[in-house]
Amino acid sequence: MIQISPVLCAACGTVLSYYCLFPLYRSGAISINGLLILFFFPVAFLCLLRVLETFPLRGEEKPEMNPLSPRRLRLVGFWTTAFTVGLALGIAASTRISDTVNFGIPENTVLGISGILLDDPRVTSGGRAMSALSLRMSMGNSGARATANGQITVFFPEESSGRLKEFGRGTDILAEGELRKNDIGSGLNSFGNYTFTAHTLHITKSAPSIERFRTGLRLGLTGRFTESSRTGPWGGLALALLLGIRDNLDTGFAALYRGAGCSYILALSGMHLAIIVSLISLLLKKPLGLRAAAVTGAVIIIAYCFIVGPLPSLNRAALMYLLGVVAILGMLKRDMLSLLCMAFLIQIFLTPASGFSLSFILSYLALAGILVIGRAINSVFMGKIPVLLLQPLSASLGAFIATAGVSAWVFNDLRPVGILAGLVLAPLATVFMVLSIAWLGLDFMLPVLSSLLGKILSLLYWLMEKTAALAAAAPGIKANPFLIIILSLLITVTILWLDRRRGITAGRLEPFA
Repeated sequence: MIQISPVLCAACGTVLSYYCLFPLYRSGAISINGLLILFFFPVAFLCLLRVLETFPLRGEEKPEMNPLSPRRLRLVGFWTTAFTVGLALGIAASTRISDTVNFGIPENTVLGISGILLDDPRVTSGGRAMSALSLRMSMGNSGARATANGQITVFFPEESSGRLKEFGRGTDILAEGELRKNDIGSGLNSFGNYTFTAHTLHITKSAPSIERFRTGLRLGLTGRFTESSRTGPWGGLALALLLGIRDNLDTGFAALYRGAGCSYILALSGMHLAIIVSLISLLLKKPLGLRAAAVTGAVIIIAYCFIVGPLPSLNRAALMYLLGVVAILGMLKRDMLSLLCMAFLIQIFLTPASGFSLSFILSYLALAGILVIGRAINSVFMGKIPVLLLQPLSASLGAFIATAGVSAWVFNDLRPVGILAGLVLAPLATVFMVLSIAWLGLDFMLPVLSSLLGKILSLLYWLMEKTAALAAAAPGIKANPFLIIILSLLITVTILWLDRRRGITAGRLEPFA
């Protein structure tokens, strides 16, 4: 059963204001006065609770069973306060999201831009490189130049892709080309944005030294995993699973995973970080002890996230690990759902714009589904299904139910086969990651042994590809997203009710056991 905590209430309030109230305000559906009026209701409820707490209606015989006992009123007041704080946090985070781009000159005259690359250039299927750019200056016709600010997406010429990747994130560039305004926006964010198609590229200043070191490290690892004479096609998959670099991943392989409903396996997230954390724990726990190993692991995870880059799903997993370390040190309660809510609040506060990315939403929904729905399914069917099958199946079902509505909304298609396919492909990906890390170590020290391990990785890659192809042959489901959301909610409520009923029944029978 779900244990209600203040951080859970705060997270619920943030979700409501961030994803519902503020977007309605920005679209003009409600006014600022209407937004403020909504805050009146929890405040008025708090005042009512205070009055009831001052003049409690006590049950003389069993005060602990009285819903209006002072203890329960204080608890509900605490929850309501946390919910209200969450509402305010969601609004504050939303106001920090800026989609404003100022070119300093009329948009239709912009012929060139300059600025700093905000992330690692990624190669698209057409061969062009793309990256987000923080604007500094814009150039127009007749030689006009103006100070600019904001962020836009830039597509660079195919012939410049290799050079751009060598310089990497943090590089100052100047590009000439064409500007375009997109009214639809990106991801789930409906706010407008710009894209710039560059025809020429000029590097005006190299990235800072720490960024150059990071880029050099990534290029070195990419080179080792993509030398076809030593790796073959599995090298691109290793880069995708270990560093989130999907430029070298076979597009047909990725398409099979999408068709199998298991594309989340190819995106760096909590599953991949858990594997790395497990390896760190295995190596450090015995010589250093639990606490020292946890702190050392936290340093390694921070360094790893710096090398990989700011991926919302990976940041969520890293935040939860760091909070888990704090819990191990005795400063937080070891409750996974509370740690998830705390990570959500921190990430929304620090990087409010990431909250509208699809990977952010699916990452939090999937883990929430595993912790709430999956745990309830596991509890309800305990003893009826073998444990070795029940635990991964309940986790897979929980994640699928929690993310079904968003998946149907964005992709207009559901792949239920992914529930079963993930039970096979996720363990295979885990083994593949561990062997890829081992291959990398051997490639530095004993290249002869690494070639033998490469043959095993090739076989594993082939097995993963064939398994995904078999699952992708199953048809998907096309349905109205609203119906999927309603059905998911009904299933969730039913499962939680069955779990609560089982808990009550078990509590009644326990004294007679």
